[in-house]
Amino acid sequence: MLTISAADVDAALDYAGLVGILRAAFAAGAVQPVRHHHLVERPDGVASTLLLMPAWSDFASISGTGFVGVKIVSVSPDNHLAGKPAVMGIYLLMDGRTLEPLALIDGQRLTLWRTACASALASTYLSRPESRRLLVLGAGALAPFLARAHAAVRPIEHIRVWNRTPANARKLVAGLRAEGFAADVADDLDAALPHADIVTAATISTVPLVRGALLEPGTHVDLVGAFSPAMRESDEAAFMRARVYVDTRAGALKEAGDVVQAIAEGALKPEAICGELAELARGAVPGRGSAGEITLFKSVGAAIEDLATATAVYEKMTAGVAGG
Repeated sequence: MLTISAADVDAALDYAGLVGILRAAFAAGAVQPVRHHHLVERPDGVASTLLLMPAWSDFASISGTGFVGVKIVSVSPDNHLAGKPAVMGIYLLMDGRTLEPLALIDGQRLTLWRTACASALASTYLSRPESRRLLVLGAGALAPFLARAHAAVRPIEHIRVWNRTPANARKLVAGLRAEGFAADVADDLDAALPHADIVTAATISTVPLVRGALLEPGTHVDLVGAFSPAMRESDEAAFMRARVYVDTRAGALKEAGDVVQAIAEGALKPEAICGELAELARGAVPGRGSAGEITLFKSVGAAIEDLATATAVYEKMTAGVAGG
């Protein structure tokens, strides 16, 4: 069984390529049972959460039997006391016929890649093809991946970064500049919003950051944070003005704080969600209809994204072995 590190994942993937892989995966479909949530109680301190995300499919593979996979994620809010990340994870990839373990893959890096490229995939259907100005909200681990992924599918010429802690925004900007991007810090979020062609947000905010009234016609909004019903990154006006899409309806209606709260406020009806990624990939629903539309994509993550990405990494690493 292979052990695949974060560096191995980086070496095996590229953004445009993974967008194409995810497009094919969503079009083909996979079995995705509802993710399992288990609370791990502590005698003292905050309880941890164990998340299990299984999926299986007959994606074309070296063996011809497809794959089964499960991502195991832990969320331990008190980990900072031990100097460790609050969120950690691993991905187990198995043979589709025998369920023989094939690889253990770094789950955190796998998640960063698949999440960013799922947003970029949605952007290919929902943002204007000529989009050149990207506004990134948040400066965490996912932020540079989102910037790179969006730039892989649209002709991004300038990136602005806003973060509640300006020092972290400056650090991200410095990193993006080192990679060759034209980037700077947005000190005033409200002033930056009207000038963005694409707004991508990956925060843990519980109050709206993206104010719909400030969005110019033609803007595409990509909401990646707010992964629980108590969180939100946008206000009701953003939903009222936009054509709304999600990665999966089941996940968005249950877990996406922006969607759940917009529905509770009457700004969105469940039946008004225009489509999910699989429907866009299959051509079952239309994407952007005109240059002046505001579009909004809400992502909460889907197990098919992990499976497709893990499959791609594994097959890239074993291609030489299989070829003799």
